[in-house]
Parts: sequence; structure tokens; C-alpha cells
Amino acid sequence: MRIISGKLKGKSIKFLKNSITRPLKDAVKENIFNILKHSNLIDVKIENANILDLYSGIGSFGIECISRGAKKAIFVEQDKIASKLLKQNLSDLAIINQSAVLNEKIENILDKNSDEKFNIFFLDPPFIDKSFIQNLILIKKKKIYKKKHIIILHREKKTNDYLDNIVDTLLTKKYGRSKIIFGIFN
Repeated sequence: MRIISGKLKGKSIKFLKNSITRPLKDAVKENIFNILKHSNLIDVKIENANILDLYSGIGSFGIECISRGAKKAIFVEQDKIASKLLKQNLSDLAIINQSAVLNEKIENILDKNSDEKFNIFFLDPPFIDKSFIQNLILIKKKKIYKKKHIIILHREKKTNDYLDNIVDTLLTKKYGRSKIIFGIFN
């Protein structure tokens, strides 16, 4: 796995080879960043953005954001092995000072956070997981998003998650087995 663009372009990211985590494929990741940069529907810039990378795994999305000029990325990953590897990636890439890794349940982190606001929310929950909807509701309730923000959700193509009362969907793209939803809080 590699970093696609920015100051860390071409550098490798260590990833887990197990059935628990599902790394974001480079082609899907590249398409996400092309949409962020070029879509008229999205009014958020990666440069100087605050990123909240939930269900972050090894952190490929947030790391890519830092490489492309994001100010800071907060990674939340409950799995201890993935979290340890994520910290190693951040250290190896010398970007630990632009990030924080929280090895805890997302709900606990969101309950604690009240001051910090984010521009970009990336959620990549296990495909069978539905608790991410409650996490979106909590983010909205706590208002930890900036006026200009975007929510990017990675789901399995066949899932039908009811998000209408939480998120206004701007764009949905399908790539193989994956579906990427771009939205904002309504």
C-alpha cells in the first residue's frame, strides 16, 4: 500500500493481512481525492483541514490527507493491533506531530470531544456494522463539524443505510464491491 500524492507520495504504509481489517484500495482512495478536489458539489479543501478518521484501521485515508496538506488528522481505531500499526506508520512517516491515535470506542471519543471541530469526516466501518449511524447522529448533535465540511462514508455496494434525517447525500459512487457516499449534515 502506498501514498498516492503530496509530500509523502510514493512512501509505503504497512497494513494488516487479516480478515478483521479491510484496507481502502488505492484506486478507490484516488477517486475519493479526485472528487474532493474537482467536484462542484463539494466546498471543502484538504489543505489546512482537520480530519476525523473513524474506524481508521491503518490510517491510509488520514495519512493521505496529511500528505496532501491537511493540518491534522485524528484517528480512532478500536482494534489494538491495527492501532499499533497505525502509530508505527505515523512514526515511520514522521507525521506523528500532525496526528493523534485514539484506541477506544468511537462513542466514548465523541462523548468527550466538545471543542474541536472538523472539516472532513471519513467513516470506514465494517460492512456489517450499523452503529456508525449512531456515531453520525452524535457528531451532528455535538456539532463538532465546521460550516464547510464533508462526510465520506465507505460502505458495501449492496447496503441500504437510512441516512436521510442525518446527512444530505451529495454524491454516491460505486467501485467494485464498494460504495462511497459524500454528504453534509442537514
